[in-house]
Amino acid sequence: MLKKIDEAYEKALAGIALGKEEIVELLSVPVDSDECVYLRQKANEVAHLLTKDTAYLWGAIGLDYAPCPQNCDFCSFGAAWQLIKEQKIYTLPEIIAQVRDYVRCGVHFIVLRTTQYYPLDRLCEYVKTIRQEVDGSYELILNVGEFNLDMAKKLYESGVNGVYHAIRLREGTDTRFKVEDRLATLAAIQASPLNLIHLIEPLGYEHTNEEIADRFLCAVRYGTYISGVMARIPVVGTPLGDQPQLSDEMVAKTVAVLRLSGGSTVKNICVHPATDLAVRSGANVVVIETGAIPRDNELAQAKWRHFDCAKAKQLFQSEGYTIG
Repeated sequence: MLKKIDEAYEKALAGIALGKEEIVELLSVPVDSDECVYLRQKANEVAHLLTKDTAYLWGAIGLDYAPCPQNCDFCSFGAAWQLIKEQKIYTLPEIIAQVRDYVRCGVHFIVLRTTQYYPLDRLCEYVKTIRQEVDGSYELILNVGEFNLDMAKKLYESGVNGVYHAIRLREGTDTRFKVEDRLATLAAIQASPLNLIHLIEPLGYEHTNEEIADRFLCAVRYGTYISGVMARIPVVGTPLGDQPQLSDEMVAKTVAVLRLSGGSTVKNICVHPATDLAVRSGANVVVIETGAIPRDNELAQAKWRHFDCAKAKQLFQSEGYTIG
């Protein structure tokens, strides 16, 4: 297996993405083995070389803490679960204040996240105002519902740099979405000037190596700008709320495999929630978030789980990264 890891390492540095069989083989490395330690070490080396020791902070703002009719089995916003007792829709001044705070502390990717049916035309107007009010070299990313190519172009013209959109693991089974609808939005993003961000999520113990490989290769096929791993966070009261959260070691192993699997086509690998081990295993992007968070049954008035910009910077700087 060490030889396979070395081959993946060389391919990554040569810019060659791995095939499904190779990815599955790397994911099959036992998490508590010496081979896994070696795998994470080699992925860490690749991360520093491909990124030139540059890491990024991703700051998410959940704009609407409100029930969603889609009722995904892992999401606390599902209307059927009745977990939201008091709704909160953030105003434009509140959003601008949070964007300004993120920019001030060095966040590069600022993500405005909404529930499925939040009006996209409203977001276009918000983005225009944010660009006018908040100076900086940050990128504005949206995490929203489905849209077509015309809307993708409108979002870009409004000042949006990219869109987070993913075919979730077991889409259509653990979610009420049609895979073909999600793929249509990915195609619209790919055909537009927008960048795509597509993590492998929400990852749990029940997902097979083949499923993970398929989702990653889909992200690569649609030209993802950032990929990585988002672990499923069990929220009591949701259908998957009694399932255990993936261990830090399993997340780090998966991060390492994705780092080696994307070649130079996926230079940025994100992990959420952030851990020291994942950063030492190839992740160079971590998430800070506030507001409406689908991984919690309470509104986050401050930073979720107290993970803020200072902690994120310390995490990267301790591993020899410069914040981009």
